[in-house]
Amino acid sequence: MKFREPIERLIRDPKEFTRDVPFPDPAGIRIYDETLRDGEQMPGICYTPAQKLEIARALADVGVHVMSVGFPAASAGDRLTLQLVMDAKRRGELGDVEIVVMCRSNRADIDVTAKTLHDAGVHPREVTFFIFTSGSDLHLKYKIGKTLLKLEGRDESEWLDLPLSFYRAANIRLQREAIEHARNAGVERVEFGAEDGSRGDVEYFIEYFKAGLAAGGTRPAWPDTVGTLTPEATRWYCSRIVEAMPHGLPMVAHLHNDYGLGTANAIAATSSGFKVISVTANGYGERAGNVKLHEFVVALRVLYGIEIPGFKYEKLRELARFMERMSGIPMQQHEPIVGTKVFAHESGIHTHAMLIDRRMYEAVPSELVGAETSFIFGKHSGVALVEQTLLERREALALAGVEPSKDLAHRVTEEIKRLREERAMSNRSTEILEMHESAMRSLHLTEEDVFEIAVALGKPVEAT
Repeated sequence: MKFREPIERLIRDPKEFTRDVPFPDPAGIRIYDETLRDGEQMPGICYTPAQKLEIARALADVGVHVMSVGFPAASAGDRLTLQLVMDAKRRGELGDVEIVVMCRSNRADIDVTAKTLHDAGVHPREVTFFIFTSGSDLHLKYKIGKTLLKLEGRDESEWLDLPLSFYRAANIRLQREAIEHARNAGVERVEFGAEDGSRGDVEYFIEYFKAGLAAGGTRPAWPDTVGTLTPEATRWYCSRIVEAMPHGLPMVAHLHNDYGLGTANAIAATSSGFKVISVTANGYGERAGNVKLHEFVVALRVLYGIEIPGFKYEKLRELARFMERMSGIPMQQHEPIVGTKVFAHESGIHTHAMLIDRRMYEAVPSELVGAETSFIFGKHSGVALVEQTLLERREALALAGVEPSKDLAHRVTEEIKRLREERAMSNRSTEILEMHESAMRSLHLTEEDVFEIAVALGKPVEAT
């Protein structure tokens, strides 16, 4: 039906409360997708290089700006992926998406990655090298401390006694040398960052970023590696880092979702001046995953009025289903925006109102994200929806000798409820879950598999 009043008079626009939140120019915001790297680190996920190429095409098509293709120095599979992706980019299949490769802060990783590019006929200037180390004092001393001791020519016996200041300074020297080595190898774009930034000292990170820029780095990356940030903490850190860096410098916020705050923190980082936001398709990633691509871009647009130019919002649900098939990991049906039933309604109170206008109970515009409102019949169905459905099928019912009526609608509704409760008594849902869990267990390897492989490979060859 058509409302007599403008919709703005009937419901409050969420942007009424967010219009004064500062954001960078939307044209300068970059969606940095890490589905092929961090997304694959989710336990149980494994993509072949050919699958990664398919995923890269889908991500480029939806409109991401930056794409990490993995860790070439770590595996032959990632090296092949890099070659396939760069070949596709040269054929024009990925548009102008920026390709990122990951390296630890050592010459070996950088050299292997550069060689992979040369073997594929690609100059290192054509990709961005992300060179990383550690950042929090916990990581600096107790994760990579022995490595830093060795690089500094100190004895391992000094490990626990040296002050944190030693490890901080050594880490900066390590990062500077790695960046300089990459630049000398012909790399023009060097992203650099240090793990566990959200639990590190902000003044140290500012010093670390300034040293990296002086060494030839071009884009600092600040991570919430274990997802401990709140929006308040994100704003506290990010605003200080932005203020200390050269004006307009693009910086990466890499955030995790351990407390379900990934999207909120990503929005806080963006409004604090970070222009490059790391996401993954479907939010796949370690532990609770990364910032969800679909949540971040749609929340920005609908709740804050920030539209990413050229982004294909209407393909988000299609991308979600594609990623489910690729990964074997389904999204929950009520997943915001892309869940298979997030635009479906059953409750009689809701469906009655939805027949008047979908905005009664839907705040996300379904057409924006390529969805359609639908109705499901079950225990909570109301007579109004059943009656409407019978009227829409009046001609087909007439051919069967049935005339729609309110009495028939009531009787059909009662039978729907009875049938749904009857089906709930079956164990079909449990069977389906067990089948899926069994299928997933069959894909990954167990400790027993490791033992059997070791026995098979470790047995001495018998003399003949």
